[in-house]
Amino acid sequence: MKNKNIFISLSFLICLLFSMPQFAIAENQKEEKYNAGETIIEHILDSYDWHIFTWKGHHVGVSLPIIVFNEGKCYTFSSKVFHHSDTYVTVNKTNSEDITFAIPHEGKYKGKVVILNADGTQKRPLDISITKNVLGLFISCTLLVVMFLIVAKAYRKRGEKAPKGLQSLFEWLICYVRDDIALKAIDKKHVDRYLPYLITVFFFIFFNNLLGLIPFFPFGANLTGNIAITATLAVLTFLITNLFGNKEYYKDIVNTPGVPWFLKLPIPLMPIIETVGCFTKPVVLAIRLFANITAGHIVVLGFISSIFIVAQISVGGGIGMSVFSLILVIFVDAIELLVAYIQAYVFTLLSALYFGMASKEHHH
Repeated sequence: MKNKNIFISLSFLICLLFSMPQFAIAENQKEEKYNAGETIIEHILDSYDWHIFTWKGHHVGVSLPIIVFNEGKCYTFSSKVFHHSDTYVTVNKTNSEDITFAIPHEGKYKGKVVILNADGTQKRPLDISITKNVLGLFISCTLLVVMFLIVAKAYRKRGEKAPKGLQSLFEWLICYVRDDIALKAIDKKHVDRYLPYLITVFFFIFFNNLLGLIPFFPFGANLTGNIAITATLAVLTFLITNLFGNKEYYKDIVNTPGVPWFLKLPIPLMPIIETVGCFTKPVVLAIRLFANITAGHIVVLGFISSIFIVAQISVGGGIGMSVFSLILVIFVDAIELLVAYIQAYVFTLLSALYFGMASKEHHH
């Protein structure tokens, strides 16, 4: 019972921290209606600063460096300047000319750094800024590298002894990826070629899925819910599949076995379908991971937002809704823990299946 009370208290604290920015805004701007859509989108999208909470109308967070290139020149400054100058900053370009950067609230470049021209038009510079997701990527990769180094040191120190602590967890997961994913999809003599990538992508997705569920800085970045991240992973799978595919793999694309000749000649219907399939597979990989993770965050934020929607009608109703929403948030978060593993498993399994098809040898 004691552990149950601790769990409920921690869950309420998590819900409260999620809600803190909106509580502060509602208190200081009572005349403005709470916009659930804007709040949810703000939380799941990337940004140039890491908002932690709002206290008495003041935003508390981490300002990140903005790095942009325009006409061969590099401009660097902190994102905090946008908060102090009504979303624009003027940077000295030459002794006689100024350049103005801004982050529009609407339009084609909404939420992105742009250059404001003298005629009022906007120009998008080459942007390599350290955004929230980039910082989250650095943090998660650093933690993963540190944990793997600790495990590697444990293997060197303990030798053939039974694994212990973090080593036992990692050994189980690595053996699981090898035995239950890679070896079941890829021929045994080819599995060592693909295993390092499969282990890496499994741990990367699984670890970042878990970190995305923690609503405390420096965690909570929506990395695997960002299409750029999932698309990059999918492109890597695509490149490995097609660069290391053997001649039998390409022969099956051009002349698919077991298919009637009239589907190959005079119109090469099956080769066209197989070729298109080579490109649709990574697209499906990217969208599946992105959509499932993003949907989970939206559901959780939707339940939290319902508290403020009801509170605008009745304060008492908002308090009652907070209890109901808290229960639903805990339930969805429990499901999200399962989804975090499932999505890592599915992405790794499908990648292994593609590798297996690309390295399969026909026995005549």
